[in-house]
Amino acid sequence: MIEIKKLNAGYDNSQVLKDISMRIEIGKVVSIIGPNGAGKSTLLKSIFNQCDIYSGDIIYNGNKITKTKTHKLINLGINYCPQGKRIFNDLTVYENLEIGLFSSKLKEKEKKQLIQEMLMRFPMLKEKENDSAYTLSGGQQQILAIARALLVKPEVLLLDEPSIGLDPKTMKEIFGIVKEINKKDKTTILIVEQNAKQAAEISDKIYIFEDGKVALEGTKEILNDTKIKNIYFGGR
Repeated sequence: MIEIKKLNAGYDNSQVLKDISMRIEIGKVVSIIGPNGAGKSTLLKSIFNQCDIYSGDIIYNGNKITKTKTHKLINLGINYCPQGKRIFNDLTVYENLEIGLFSSKLKEKEKKQLIQEMLMRFPMLKEKENDSAYTLSGGQQQILAIARALLVKPEVLLLDEPSIGLDPKTMKEIFGIVKEINKKDKTTILIVEQNAKQAAEISDKIYIFEDGKVALEGTKEILNDTKIKNIYFGGR
């Protein structure tokens, strides 16, 4: 579904990604793990046209989308849930969801129907739909951010560090939701995650980034590599 060919990208004149090549197949969950500063988030931002691309190609369903405007990418079926929840604290839960359909060409009645369906899917949001988003717990805020991204029914969902700052129980819940989105909605997911072990459990393929490059790729069995275990699991 998405093919990345020798991608070089970064911010202004600061290069982060160096000749990245990878494939994200339809219907799969693909994880990107690696140390801070390895270029994981920059890869998602490159796909979603949120950083500078110097060279290389991004191909989606056979069509080159390199540097395609973000709102057009959403219409093509790609959406992005950024790191840090990125909700609007001064707006209600419902208003946050409305923003998710801002660029949609649907009629208002259709938009309201989609929002109600999403609220029913996540009852904890339904209970608080008229409350300010800042009253939500960290886990609820992350669910709100994911729900907002799902409103446009993306074929591909780019998830950036969905478990960051969450306690183990809530983290497990979030990963369960990610798995459900993949299975129930048939959504292809590219996820950047610091929690390598949890990410591996739900992934069909894993890419390990180091210094802006793909250092290793494979299934979750690659995490049994001694070097990788020492880096991510303290040798366990």
